[in-house]
Formats: sequence, structure tokens, C-alpha cells
Amino acid sequence: MKKISTLLIAILLFATTYPAVSFAEDNNIQEEIIYDILVDRFNNGNQAFSDQVRIDDPFAYHGGDIEGITLKLDAIKDLGFTSISLSPIMENSVDGYHGYWIEDFYSIEEQFGTMEEFQTLVQQAHERDMKVILELVINYIGNEHPITTDSEKQDWLVQNAKVETGSEPWLENVSVLNHDNLEVQEMLIDMAKHWMNEGNVDGFKIHAADQASVEFLETLTSELKAENPDLYLIADVLAEDVPEELINMPTLDIVENPTLSQTIADVFAKVDNPVENIYEQWVELGGKNSLIYVDNKTMDRFTQVAAENKRDDVNTWNLALVYLLTSPGVPIIFQGSELPMYGSGIEQVQRLVNFNSGEPELEEVYSKVLALRTEFPVLQYGDFELVGSDQGLSVFKRTYQDETMYIAINNDSVSRTVSLTDLDSDLQLRGILGDNLVRQLDSGEYKIGLARESTDVYIIEEDSGINWMFVAPVVTILLIFVLAVIYLSRKQKKREAN
Repeated sequence: MKKISTLLIAILLFATTYPAVSFAEDNNIQEEIIYDILVDRFNNGNQAFSDQVRIDDPFAYHGGDIEGITLKLDAIKDLGFTSISLSPIMENSVDGYHGYWIEDFYSIEEQFGTMEEFQTLVQQAHERDMKVILELVINYIGNEHPITTDSEKQDWLVQNAKVETGSEPWLENVSVLNHDNLEVQEMLIDMAKHWMNEGNVDGFKIHAADQASVEFLETLTSELKAENPDLYLIADVLAEDVPEELINMPTLDIVENPTLSQTIADVFAKVDNPVENIYEQWVELGGKNSLIYVDNKTMDRFTQVAAENKRDDVNTWNLALVYLLTSPGVPIIFQGSELPMYGSGIEQVQRLVNFNSGEPELEEVYSKVLALRTEFPVLQYGDFELVGSDQGLSVFKRTYQDETMYIAINNDSVSRTVSLTDLDSDLQLRGILGDNLVRQLDSGEYKIGLARESTDVYIIEEDSGINWMFVAPVVTILLIFVLAVIYLSRKQKKREAN
């Protein structure tokens, strides 16, 4: 905690001495750092178990609930997260712990709690200046939903629809809603407004937006934005290839980028992978802002993959977090990553979070990196440029209005250096994370050097020269020490001579 306090004090000091940045952006979602929660597998706040709670069955409820999330808000806030994203909480069929087998769009699943408890969660989050984003299911209903047996509503469903389950096996037990049906559209829009107004949520993560009708998605998002322009609308996708219609839809604030996210995870899961590979992938995908991550509820845990490559938890998460938190896009971190949690396959990945297994050093990494992004708007809105690479080391430059910062990430197994030539003279780069100081060489270059598997983020200052207030006492002490050694040596020689 002492290190965290020192870092925060340093950040505040830099913020007061470095030119202030005034900005106005239409899309404030760039400022968010999202903590992603699978409600049933997060935290049990109400110890009363039901028949549906079977801890030993990976495909049944495990007892996580809304009250359990409320109890952990302070811990999530203290790490530096600004928003929480919840898996669907609507009433589901038996064993629908994941939230996709919806039976009633307007009611909360009783395993999770009540509307009053949900409203309390949202209120408590807002009191902590945190936002609540709810996952919204618009493509499917559970096969037990009353619509499926209503003879007058069969045109509400796509008959004999083939659902691509992919990495989400629960989609085998759903029926597909017909978005061409105006009554279906009206129902889904009304349902979304219900949760926006009754639940007072700050946004929706629209599940499988790439499988929805583009026309209906435009109608839905336009209606919601018309009622609340500040509402966050996030497009979750199942396919790797994201349709251009989603990326360019003006009423969507951010779109998930599975391909880029997988690249980030692959690069940092193994030492010596060049960080510039991520940048090249980002450019190839159009250089857009997107929702980025290193794992989620269907992927193997990032910590697990890194451990299989014999990587250290703390160092590896430090590298990945610095990239996620300083590059363009909105970072979303899956629950329990801060502990960290391990696992491969849905059965292991979606275990209840064991909050008693935390690693304090890793939590400190989270706190300092998340605080960094929150403090500097340039890390949220700035241009993004790769200015140099040396094997596993890459240095990026972010510029926003009159503010510039450099991000250095060394994923190499040895120390590496990169020289910068785009800086004026008589400046210095001061590292905020590693406390490194880079001054101009006689050649006019600024050489950034980092030890293996380390990172730093630099602000630009005027060259302060030699810090005589610090150096003078050190020199004096060394001089006294040398004189003392000479004096004692001479005294010893006199004794030996006598």
C-alpha cells in the first residue's frame, strides 16, 4: 500500500506540474475501465442456497448473486475500475446460470435476487462514481419461454433456425427471435427501456450483436440513444470477423474486437513475442477504438496460458495491463483476474471467484496501472503511434492536444533499447511506473532502455540537470567515508610499525 500511495502522490504531482489538458469528447466510454462479472460465479452475498445451486455441477447455479456484487464494490473501486458489466440477470429456465435461457425479459432471476436489490446495487455503484452496464440478450429466448408454445406467436420466432454455438454451448437450448416481426421489435425495445428506467443502468452490452438484424439494431440503439444520449451501448460479437455495419454504426459506442484481443493475449502469453505484432494487427484492422481484453468467460484464463509458457503472473499481467490501459480502446477485465485465477475450458474458467487467494503484489500492479489511465486523458483519447522497436521492446507515442506521453513495453527475455529522435532538445522523459529518467545524449537522441519483461510510461519535462540537492549529500557522505578509511588505514599502519 505504501508503494501505491507513493505512486498516486507522484501522479498528482506530475498532473499539477504538467500542462493541464482541457477536452470535450462525445464518446466518454473511452474513459471507462470495465470489470466484467458473470453474476452466478462471482460472489455469494446471500448464503441461502436453493435446489438449483449445485457447486459440484459446472453447468448449474453456484450461488453468486446481486448482493454479493454489492458487497465487493469497494474492492473493485479500489483497484481502479470505473464500471462493472453484468451477465444477463433476467428470469431463466432451470440451470440457466449464464443468463441466456430467458423465460421473462422483465423479471430478475430469483437465484440472483430482487429488483430492489438490483436497484440498490446500481445506487451503491453510482455513489462510488461507478457505472453499471447490463448484458442485453436480443437474439434468443430459452426453449421454455411461453412464446415457444404460443400458437399465435410462432411468427415471432425464426423456424428451424440453426444457431452457431461456437464457444457458447448454452446456445443449444434457445429459440431465435424474428427481428423482421414488428411486434418482436416493439417488445425488445420496450424491454430495454424497462431496464434502463427501472434498473437505472448506465449502459447495455448487446450480446451477439453480429447475429442481429442490422436494421433492427439500428432502430433499437437509435431509440435508446434518443431517450438517453449518455447511455453506453456496447456491441458484443461471437464471430472473429466483425461486420463493418457494426463498426460504423454511429449509435454504438464501442464494438468488441475478438481478433485484436486474441493477438494481445497471444503476444504477452509468451516471452520474446514482439509487441509490435499487436500494433500491426491494430493497423490492419483499421486502427479503430474497440473493446479489448486478454480473456473472458469463454476463453482459457490468460494467467493459465501464460503459466503454461512458464511466465510469472505479476510480470506478465503488468505487461498486458500496460498495453490494455495505454492503447486505444476500452479495456474490459474478466472477474478474478486480479487474484489471479487459472483455468482452461468453461468448467474451470467459470468457477466461483476465490477471494481468499489474492496476490497482493498483483493487486498493486492493477492499482498503479489503472490509476495511470484514469489520471491522463492522453491515454484515453490520444493518437497512437509506434515510434520504435527492438525485438520484444516497443515504444509507443500518444498525443492529445498539448500533451504527449511515451509507453515502453519490453516483452523480451533480455534488456532492450530504443532511441527517439522526435523530441526537442533540453528535455527529459520521466518514467511514472519504473521511475526511469531519460536525458538527451550528445548525439541528440533519447535512448529508452528497459530490463527484461518490464514496462514504463513517460511524461515529458524540461531537463532538470544534475540534482545537486540530492547529489551533494551523497558525495559528502562518500568523501567522509573515504577519508575515514584512509585515516584508519594510516592509524593501523602506525600501530603495526610500533
